[in-house]
Amino acid sequence: MSPLRRIRRRAEGASGAWPDHVLPLLRRVYAARGVSDFAAARPRLADLHAPDTLTGIAEAARMLADAIAAGRRIVVVGDFDCDGATACAVAVRGLLMLGARKVLHAVPNRIVHGYGLSPGLVDELAALGPELLVTVDHGIACHAGIAAAKARGWQVLVTDHHLPGPTLPAADVIVDPNLPGDVFPSKTLAGVGVIFYVLLALRGVLRARGAVDGAGPDLRMLLDLVAVGTVADLVALDANNRALVAAGLQRLRAGQGCAGLQALARVAGRDVSRLTAADIGYAIGPRLNAAGRLEDMSIGIECLLTDDPARALELAQLLDRINAERRGVQQTMVDEAEAAFAGRALDAMATADDPAVCLFDPEWHPGVVGLVASKLKERLHRPVVAFAPAEPGSRQLRGSARSIPGFHIRDALAAVDAAHPGLIGRFGGHAMAAGLSLDVDALADFEHAFRAHAARTLDAALLHAVIDSDGELAPHEFDHVHAEALRDGGPWGQAFPEPLFDGSFELLDARCVGQRHLRLRLRVPDRREPVDAIHFGGWDARPQASRVHLAYRLAPDDYRGNGAVQLVVEHLEPA
Repeated sequence: MSPLRRIRRRAEGASGAWPDHVLPLLRRVYAARGVSDFAAARPRLADLHAPDTLTGIAEAARMLADAIAAGRRIVVVGDFDCDGATACAVAVRGLLMLGARKVLHAVPNRIVHGYGLSPGLVDELAALGPELLVTVDHGIACHAGIAAAKARGWQVLVTDHHLPGPTLPAADVIVDPNLPGDVFPSKTLAGVGVIFYVLLALRGVLRARGAVDGAGPDLRMLLDLVAVGTVADLVALDANNRALVAAGLQRLRAGQGCAGLQALARVAGRDVSRLTAADIGYAIGPRLNAAGRLEDMSIGIECLLTDDPARALELAQLLDRINAERRGVQQTMVDEAEAAFAGRALDAMATADDPAVCLFDPEWHPGVVGLVASKLKERLHRPVVAFAPAEPGSRQLRGSARSIPGFHIRDALAAVDAAHPGLIGRFGGHAMAAGLSLDVDALADFEHAFRAHAARTLDAALLHAVIDSDGELAPHEFDHVHAEALRDGGPWGQAFPEPLFDGSFELLDARCVGQRHLRLRLRVPDRREPVDAIHFGGWDARPQASRVHLAYRLAPDDYRGNGAVQLVVEHLEPA
């Protein structure tokens, strides 16, 4: 159940001067991503953009410095995804490092409060007695909640990275790299990156006031959390974000990460000393996200804030169990979605002109619809919006939208909202992912309007999935030296994709492992030793051709060790 895919080889880029230790293969991969020298390939913290060009950051730093000096009670309000949880932990830890004495935190419950700072959440926060609210990874669309907070006499600082709507909320200060007129060069900071920058600016103000000793605390201690939130939120890894993520990964690999992240890596079966951005994306991030999807993200935030290794492990194990439950719920919902489409032929839909998909089931869980949308988007290569009741029996729906390259999903929702005022309750998000609320009676009208907008604006050529390849590997490059160089040459991620190669091989053996996965043994042209490959989820019980064409990643086989490598197959077709 996957769309027809076409392998397209990347154009070779211009290559500059490289140190001798950078393998020619890695130079070729970097050049294909527009990087022509080592400094651009491996940006350092010293290369970070200065904080002072972020709109509102100077005012935010002064407001926080004043609050610290006056001993005011600061309440950090997080969000229920991994970016929001890490941003909350960075804010709390950072403010305490910088001298704040009264720092509390809170996070909305997805089922009870919905997204962001809502009036209902503000009512509950009153018990904490906040004098200054700091939102992290949300706030730019929380007009009603911020108005409610201001009506109580609280100061409000919004730190966010989502795209603003036509009007801004009435916060005292807003820091968001996507504000109109903002000149900060990197527009793809995650929410955790924005609050980290605010802390950098705050430290600068405290230095100027003589309120910290010497240079002040070392905020690099927070970069493990910044790395996890940045990777998990799937923001583009431009040079600025790669510098942040690389520094955070370095701390994690050195065993300097916070107790919670080390425990999460342990329960996920990952070797911290060799942790990669992919490990964050596939192992650590989902376990944190699961808490916000099915339970309460306060569990995840507590895991990130505790310095007690035993407590961190206990919480990480709980998150691991919640994630296992999440996977079960997700698989059931995906199966139901596919069954619902059985009469419409999912496979045929992937090659038809139907431009977009809307899904709803009254029994679905609102915390998992985003994952269902992602799975169906991958299978159909179409924008997908999946809806579930905001809570059991509710007529309010929560929707998660996922898109394909070239179709800006948040702008699409804005266009539908402008053309049909009142149809959508609230919405917000990014180019590739967005969320919205809707009354159940408006669902049919929304589906019609959304699909009509997609039909008008979505280039039909974008509906055919393309796999970008870095070309073929030479026979001598199928070894551990090159596999490790590729693994460690990142961090790889959004807009700086992990190296992927393609080529034709003689198939020596194919068998099922783990019920769903396909294990292959391949003969590489002009190479004596065969190579093993694994295609996760690739087993379909059909016989394989004697020669296959693969799109694959070259990876060290840590399970077998002793310098073994394997190909991780992303796509397989007869040669």
